[in-house]
Amino acid sequence: MVLESDELEALKLYEVDGMDQIRSAKRMKISQPTFARILGSAHKKVANAMIKGMAIRIVKEVAKK
Repeated sequence: MVLESDELEALKLYEVDGMDQIRSAKRMKISQPTFARILGSAHKKVANAMIKGMAIRIVKEVAKK
């Protein structure tokens, strides 16, 4: 299961740091609906990986030149 860097950041801000979606979205410089979609995707991927016993690979963002 592949977790993108934005999905990991969304999980961190919302679940670990305890921020609400609006504040988290502002921190990531995206809209709240976009944040909700990213967070939902991350939750689904993590849940599937846990239930199915799959590894989670985190893909780091590559800096653009």
